[in-house]
Amino acid sequence: MYKQLMTVIVAIFCLTGCAEGKEAKKLFDEARSLYESQQFILAKNRIDSIHTHFPREVEIRKEAITLMRHVERSESERNIAYCDSLIPIRMSESEIMKKGFLFEKNTDYDRLGKYIWSTMTVERNVERSYIRCGVNEEGEMYIASVYFGRSPLNHTGLTFSSNDGTRAETPAIPYDGGTNYRFQYLGNVTEVVTFRGEHCKAIADYVMVVNEKERIKATYTGGNPFSLFLTDADKKAIQATYMLALVLTDIDSLQREKVRSEKKIMLIDQKLE
Repeated sequence: MYKQLMTVIVAIFCLTGCAEGKEAKKLFDEARSLYESQQFILAKNRIDSIHTHFPREVEIRKEAITLMRHVERSESERNIAYCDSLIPIRMSESEIMKKGFLFEKNTDYDRLGKYIWSTMTVERNVERSYIRCGVNEEGEMYIASVYFGRSPLNHTGLTFSSNDGTRAETPAIPYDGGTNYRFQYLGNVTEVVTFRGEHCKAIADYVMVVNEKERIKATYTGGNPFSLFLTDADKKAIQATYMLALVLTDIDSLQREKVRSEKKIMLIDQKLE
């Protein structure tokens, strides 16, 4: 009786294993077909299913691992081709946009240079309160609130608003002597708080979408009250900087993706060897 029972159990295991092998092979064949038709995401899903549902199908899983490497290699090749097709276009667009900007870089301590709209340079705005902006070579935009006066504000933030009731604001940046710095000279106080990247996104977006006829009021927050109105030249500078930042960010992302894909191909080739 015991021998008969064991025979039945073994038979069941054999039948189950045979059925699982067929299902795993079916998924593998589907994955290979999807790979050949360049449907890489679907191919990877099928391969993942093999590992998840058929852990005991060792040989098929080995083949699936190799197939996955080929899928990822082809996917990386496609990414590189995509980047190569778009980078020259974006570069050409950026060169046209840069015509209204001046490029500044101190090679002694700046890793990246920055593009500043011609009316926004420090030299053209000595001893005045104004909103300054620029963008670095990788596309990170900044907006700075510059204050010049007899009494300190000790401000930490910036709010843009208009008569239509809409507004946008930055997060507060506490005094640190760098991003938020202050100094006094000949009885006058200068304060500069710089909002970079995500910290200036809300107010930059605001300038892009608010009605062009609306006057935008810039309020320095976190200290003594102070405000000024953006001029048309200020708004134009912010808008131009915003658009250049988008293109430079896109170029940087494409270049980084190309490098990542090239490194991935190199690692895959080493494994395939």
